[in-house]
Amino acid sequence: MNPDRNPFAPGAGTPPPELSGRSDLLTRAETALRRVQNGRPEKSLVLVGLRGVGKTVLLNEIRRRAEAQKFSIGRIEGHEGKLLAALLIPQLRRILLELDRLESISEQVKRGLRILKSFMNAVKVKTGEVEVSLDIDPETGAADSGDIEADLPELVTAIGRAAESRHRAIAIFIDEIQYFKPPELSALIMALHRIAQDRLPVIVFAAGLPQVIALFGNSKSYAERLFDFPEIGALSLADSIDALDKPARAESVNFAQDALAYIYRFSQGYPFFLQEWGYHSWNQAPQNPITIADTEAAGRLVEKSLDQGFFRVRFDRLTPREKNYLFAMSLLGEGPYRTGEVAKILNKKSSDLGTLRDGLIAKGMIYAPAYGDIDFTVPRFNEFMRRNIKDLDAALGKPSLSSGTARKQTA
Repeated sequence: MNPDRNPFAPGAGTPPPELSGRSDLLTRAETALRRVQNGRPEKSLVLVGLRGVGKTVLLNEIRRRAEAQKFSIGRIEGHEGKLLAALLIPQLRRILLELDRLESISEQVKRGLRILKSFMNAVKVKTGEVEVSLDIDPETGAADSGDIEADLPELVTAIGRAAESRHRAIAIFIDEIQYFKPPELSALIMALHRIAQDRLPVIVFAAGLPQVIALFGNSKSYAERLFDFPEIGALSLADSIDALDKPARAESVNFAQDALAYIYRFSQGYPFFLQEWGYHSWNQAPQNPITIADTEAAGRLVEKSLDQGFFRVRFDRLTPREKNYLFAMSLLGEGPYRTGEVAKILNKKSSDLGTLRDGLIAKGMIYAPAYGDIDFTVPRFNEFMRRNIKDLDAALGKPSLSSGTARKQTA
């Protein structure tokens, strides 16, 4: 078993060797791309799911297919503390400059550049330490109010007309869309509404955590008529087996059937976990085939790898009070969890914890699947919290829920 030939690739957004169980979604996305190219109206797509289900992988695969169809592409990733305008401007600037370099002069492209300059002047955005520049006079009175809900639709419409004049289509890809503020989401929805009304060749593909459906709905009542929200979940048993077995067979290696069943049971079909199990099982196996004994031995390495990486990077971003809140959730077993039950463990009223709960939602750690319910956005995070009781005590610097009454309750 040569580790150099290990086909499995656990990583953030790393393409798996076998993209199982997603063919229907990819076919749907390709249909949407073709319709937009042909000047037909089509809804944008927002891929919704927990962390580790492969949303970013799918977004990147759709992008590659859009590039193959000669779309002009914009790519951004939302994160805390970064404005939508700051991320969009460099991408829209690049798209317009690409359109400007195509053969004949287009007044629509020139106008798009002037309106982008107006927008840039209004928001005064810097990207990193370098100010984004555009050597052209602004178009006074266009997209220059400083109100993103008024300006972004005007800007995106101008860019759509510029693309139309060049017989090109634009696809904008947005990852981690849940991090944008409500006015920014509202501006994006309004921009797509304008695009749909004018039948311009622009489409958005985005990905986010489950709370994005409520965020879009609360922002604009007509959002569901502009976007579809396909849910990206764990893989079925058959698709999980394909994700493991096909890449191994391509390297002339087999998994024993009980080894595949074992991995599925513990990974719960989550694509990122499957890649971790495949990677460590391969490296643990002394020879072909990979047996259940190999996957059992790999389990300890998988748990260590997830704890030190996938789970830890999120845990370390939390304040002591936030860690305590999540630990209280984990004491209740499997989610979703009633907010009142969590408050009871913390000896608080549910209303006293609203700000704390909202902060954890904003950080992308939890979401509300239904009124009064919360759950983790990271699969099996409750197990990680319970495995790291001592770490939690150390982080809090004092006796916490991990001792005393709460620990007895867990037992």
